Amino acid sequence: MLRHNISLDDKSITRLSTKGLSLKTLQDQLNDELDTSLELFRLQGLHIIKHEGYFYFNTKFIPLEEAEFCIVDIETNGSKIEKHQIIEIAAVKVKNKKIVDRFESLVFTQEINPAITQITGISAEDTKDAPPLKEVLAQFHTFLGDAIFVAHDVKFDYLFISQSMEKVGLPALLNRSLCSLALAERTIVSYRYALSYLNESLRLNPNATHHRAMSDVLTTYGLFLLSLENLTDDIKTVEDLIAFSKEAKRLKRPKFNPLSVEEKREE
Repeated sequence: MLRHNISLDDKSITRLSTKGLSLKTLQDQLNDELDTSLELFRLQGLHIIKHEGYFYFNTKFIPLEEAEFCIVDIETNGSKIEKHQIIEIAAVKVKNKKIVDRFESLVFTQEINPAITQITGISAEDTKDAPPLKEVLAQFHTFLGDAIFVAHDVKFDYLFISQSMEKVGLPALLNRSLCSLALAERTIVSYRYALSYLNESLRLNPNATHHRAMSDVLTTYGLFLLSLENLTDDIKTVEDLIAFSKEAKRLKRPKFNPLSVEEKREE
């Protein structure tokens, strides 16, 4: 069974995405031999490469138009990984702004709280013929590969999937990640940044069914494209984009909700 978590400190991770890390520093922090660790990282979606004597994430050198982004959304039967699970997962692979592949599956579960069913429209009966969690996550892991993991408020989806993988005996995720919400805050002026609000105000996905995984993925895809259109020319690589999404100044929000103003005008 392959299980390996990255054991580098925050400073080293930052240097891997910016100025590079020396061989000695990298070796000092790894529990295994260097080649073994790098291969395990690669199998878990993270490529560390050597360039002019220093080590970097390969995404440091991948232009945006050549990168593979995987936009992901999950529905769960609760928010606590200890007792809840994924009930639906969907994703699209995006390269040069085009969708090149899709993944979608319900996940078998014996119980879904009625409140969750009311929100998602998914009942336990709907999942009775769906594959079990381990099978779905193994298929998703293959689909994801080494693509950049993108989600709206990415921390929840990324951690829930990664921890779910570990629970069923699969390796944790190590892919580089990007938050579409954080990116939108720096590229799109909006009163709110909830996905449903952005879809209503920007008309990203006219056929949206909120809280269904593929629908939310396609809405996030529309948002991602709009954010890319609003980038400045100096954002050229994947790591440029990730850094921008975390470090650039957030745009100033309007004082009043423009959707409320429009509703009053229509009255």
